[in-house]
Amino acid sequence: MIVPSHTRHNFSVSEGRLSRAEGLRLLLEEPLHILGMRAHAFRQRLNDPATVTYIVDTNINYTNICASRCAFCAFWRPEGHREAYLMSVKEWEKKLAEAEALGITTVLLQGGLNPDLNLKYMLELVERAMRYRVHLHAFSPPEIHFIAEKEGISTREVLQELWKAGLRTIPGGGAEILSDRLRNQLSPRKVSADGWIGIMREAHEIGFKTTATMMFGVGEGPDEIIGHLDALRSLQDETGGFTAFIAWDFKPGNTRLAGARRASPLLYLRIIALARLYLDNFTHIQASWSSQGKEIGQLALHYGADDLGSLLVEENVMRSAGHRLTATESEIRRLIESAGFRPARRDTLYNILG
Repeated sequence: MIVPSHTRHNFSVSEGRLSRAEGLRLLLEEPLHILGMRAHAFRQRLNDPATVTYIVDTNINYTNICASRCAFCAFWRPEGHREAYLMSVKEWEKKLAEAEALGITTVLLQGGLNPDLNLKYMLELVERAMRYRVHLHAFSPPEIHFIAEKEGISTREVLQELWKAGLRTIPGGGAEILSDRLRNQLSPRKVSADGWIGIMREAHEIGFKTTATMMFGVGEGPDEIIGHLDALRSLQDETGGFTAFIAWDFKPGNTRLAGARRASPLLYLRIIALARLYLDNFTHIQASWSSQGKEIGQLALHYGADDLGSLLVEENVMRSAGHRLTATESEIRRLIESAGFRPARRDTLYNILG
């Protein structure tokens, strides 16, 4: 890998928090290499400059039946479709046993908004996972909102029940772009932008740690990107409950937006660098090699990211859109080393395992 020249300079970072107007200027006008310099310098101050972390995990989807039917999703199926499925508790335990045998650290569990599911099913999945030597990272805000509405209880009550069952961390899925203009166009049945933030606030207040995400390239404007980052930063100021930020671009294959033009790798690097500077209260920024490609993942480590993300032993959502990259743990370590860093395996809460 060719290391960007800006990593060989000591680039000073100006003090002070970025305003929305300053963030917008950086997104639209700042030369990419200068933005990268600033982000990398900030990352070096915030994290161990010699180390890049990664996690060995798997992403299991318990159902692909989904009432939301988002225009950007290739994974969902309607009820009765020949490809529709719902994982049984027995199948779930088999997945857990396989993960444990492989030495997988974390099981990321998410699924569609299946009208046949209830809170009892979710709690049973959590309780069964507590019997295995894996960390369960499960149920994004849209799933929690959907189950709360179905059960006729509050989202806080759903979260409290999940906490009592043993769940401790929640993924940031379903954020996409936190703009109701876009959500009304592309996913009108899904939780609103304020609803997503509200569920994360409740989760943090209960004690959960969560991740924050962004999926861009679905027709959002620059101001909506800044609004998304600003909403995350504001909530982190309140709660401190986010562990990391992860971004990736929309994959249009096999979706209702199949003709959409994919966002460029340069835009991805710009958003990663901007996020590192704007989200000054986030400790970690993740480079998504599995969605962006291995070389772009490596480059992102010089544009503000300090983590190369997940091994993803199993992954179904991007694969449904015709995008699937795989890697072994040894390859992930080599990618980090060839980018100029020392690899360190971590757990979900960023504790170093080796």
